[in-house]
Amino acid sequence: MTLLTKTIIPATVADLDVVLDLFKEAIRYQKENNYIGWPDMDRKFIEADIQNGLLYKVVSDRTILGIFCVCYTDRLIWRDKEKGDAIYLHRIVLNRAHSGAKIFSTVLDWAIDYARRNSLTYVRMDTWAENAKLIDYYKGYGFRFVENYTTADTPDLPVQHRNLNVALLELDVN
Repeated sequence: MTLLTKTIIPATVADLDVVLDLFKEAIRYQKENNYIGWPDMDRKFIEADIQNGLLYKVVSDRTILGIFCVCYTDRLIWRDKEKGDAIYLHRIVLNRAHSGAKIFSTVLDWAIDYARRNSLTYVRMDTWAENAKLIDYYKGYGFRFVENYTTADTPDLPVQHRNLNVALLELDVN
């Protein structure tokens, strides 16, 4: 098996159609496997993430192996725990055509490096609270479960992120 050289770079508006296709494929995969998942993905929200430099892609030889979003504050979900001391990972999507690429470890290494370079304490993320398998997967990388939380029904969140029961997870990088 050949090891892939993986690089993380910001997505561009030129990537939008590919990014949306990856979300569609992820949603299809979630439904086929009876996983809890996104009902749909808001194009304008994803485009704004790209334009704001928050959506990244994991690439190898110009092939997008996966995508993920970050944010540097997440008061809507982390509420009083938000203290400006974390980078938040959101919407991590694997290109199913490259399912053996194991992109999460690449994404996590990147996030840990970012956190340490910026004197942050945590890498945080959330996932569906009912998906014990996925929660255990992230725990296998050192994340600890913080709490379950149901997101608000507010226009401040995109439609696909409202009224979700999520598990909050964090990794101390110090």
